[in-house]
Amino acid sequence: MSHHTDRTTTSNPPRAGDPAPGRARAVTLAVVLTAELMNALDGSVVYTALPSIAADTGATTAALQWIDAAYVLTFALGLITGGRLGDLYGRRRIFLAGTAVFTLSSLLCGIASGPDLLIAARVLQGAAAAVMVPQVLATLHVTYDEGSRARAFGLYGTVMSLGSVIGPVLGGVLTQADLFGLGWRPIFLINLPIGIGAVILGRRFLPESHDRTARLDPLGMFLSALGLLLITLPLTTGGERGWPLWMFATMAAGLLVLTVFLVQQKTKMRKDGSPLVVLSLFTGRTFSAGLAAQLAFGLLSGVFFLSWVLFMQNGLGLTPGQAAVGFVAASLGETGGAWLAMSLVARYGRAVPQAGALLAAATLCGYHHLITAQGAGMGTVPAAAPMLAVGFGLGMIGAPLADLTLGKVAHQHAGSASGLFNTATQLGIALGTALTTVVFFTCISADTRGPAVSTAFADSLWYVVGTLITMWALMLLLPKRTHTN
Repeated sequence: MSHHTDRTTTSNPPRAGDPAPGRARAVTLAVVLTAELMNALDGSVVYTALPSIAADTGATTAALQWIDAAYVLTFALGLITGGRLGDLYGRRRIFLAGTAVFTLSSLLCGIASGPDLLIAARVLQGAAAAVMVPQVLATLHVTYDEGSRARAFGLYGTVMSLGSVIGPVLGGVLTQADLFGLGWRPIFLINLPIGIGAVILGRRFLPESHDRTARLDPLGMFLSALGLLLITLPLTTGGERGWPLWMFATMAAGLLVLTVFLVQQKTKMRKDGSPLVVLSLFTGRTFSAGLAAQLAFGLLSGVFFLSWVLFMQNGLGLTPGQAAVGFVAASLGETGGAWLAMSLVARYGRAVPQAGALLAAATLCGYHHLITAQGAGMGTVPAAAPMLAVGFGLGMIGAPLADLTLGKVAHQHAGSASGLFNTATQLGIALGTALTTVVFFTCISADTRGPAVSTAFADSLWYVVGTLITMWALMLLLPKRTHTN
């Protein structure tokens, strides 16, 4: 997108594009990545705490589902608008506001006396995250120059991937520890010191930047949120309800609303040149292909990790503690893959995540053979060990994908592009989780135990492998190198 004139304005501390003091940039990186980690953890930390929440608050099955879905839905709906608000009113200002409200809503979650209050607090928490998270990538984009941006984006991808994998483990550990007799509540209260620290340091060190030509687009905000709601709500809750026909009609209506939204955005562009979504971003094959790859990455994550947890516990009969060994292996692998990717992506570009996709696909093929050969008799180590290589491959994908997709986006469009990138991730996860009904639960139910679960999981791996191969093909459209020396 280099043909755009850069109309982003920045102000101290420190100015974007300047050789800012190393300490200030390091603190900026730490602050925004901490915020991203809080979001990634809170999207998945409740999984292992839900039984304790139900026992403590008397929450019904439907209420438990909404404690999770309330956050995911409001987060996904607000990302595009959140990104644009940063462009309009300043990314530092919007980031700090979002982080402050996220911290407050975490307190409300932690002191909620019943399921209704907890669900309401989770809605507020998801909305705050939707405002906070797009500013992370946008701030990194305008703070770091092209040469050093790859490492910052790589760390972002690592944190985003690791948070979703570590979340269930952290939720289980904190709930089981029963700190101060608080049971499940510390999974939310832990955000308080972290969020307060992020706001204090953010006020001091984060650079301010915005697009001085941007204008508010209330109709676009409404249409985009409505369209995404009509699509993500059935995807999030459809499996529990048995996929009634009206849910498919709702999704079709969502696609229709998004079509109207695109027409409105084109009209808005012609009228005042300031739409909610900068449609010219999609004219570059790099951005479009990267967005599609990120959508696929979210989809395979949604399919694989939910099915894998059920395979470990319901199929193999492992305890949550034993299953956590697999999460640890995946986390270590993702960290290693991400660090390798960050050191190679500047020179080898798209070949790095492509290699990661092939490694993960090959390992899952081997995992399929292992499960088929050993069946329900697999122990903890054979079930967890392959996740080291799977995680390594996924880390090689997740770490550089943001840099390869967003690296050439003009600074003034950083917020809009970041919102779209994060929305693709969330839509992919929602779609992947919904697809487990077709991919994993075809012949079994959620309470099935034993070999049937192992067989269903082994069969589901072919879908994941197919998605990885599709991602490899999409990444042929990404840059061969991120920058030349």
